[in-house]
Amino acid sequence: MSEQIKQYWHEFCRNHNLDYETPVEAWAFGATQKDANELASLVDKGIKTATTSAYELYSKDEAVPKAGEWNIILDGNQQPVCVIRECCVEIIPYNLISKEHAYHEGEGDRSYEYWRRVHDDFFTREYKEIGKEFYPQAPMVCEVFEKVE
Repeated sequence: MSEQIKQYWHEFCRNHNLDYETPVEAWAFGATQKDANELASLVDKGIKTATTSAYELYSKDEAVPKAGEWNIILDGNQQPVCVIRECCVEIIPYNLISKEHAYHEGEGDRSYEYWRRVHDDFFTREYKEIGKEFYPQAPMVCEVFEKVE
């Protein structure tokens, strides 16, 4: 974690009466700088309050998110934008993800159809990069979070 991000976290902890040692992860959404900027902006505006990632693409030493965890959302330049806290994390087959969850992801026109089209493409590319084929029942980590600051 860069010094700038650490300083951002320390300031957040001071403002919210949290111990500086409270665990936190800093990361950006999406696969491109443009995606990271757009999605971080949606979170910052309170529009995006959910996200989905492929469970099978987590490395063996990478922990799946848990409710209550803190995260610093970064933009495409790895600059802190805001802090979120995980409210709910569930593993759900891709083809069973709800319209409500898609809406809370806040992307495009917020329709399930838009969400499905964009995520079909995204996960097809992600699986292909590791030599696997994406499939409709793939287990997904569905997160619901709140922007704290």
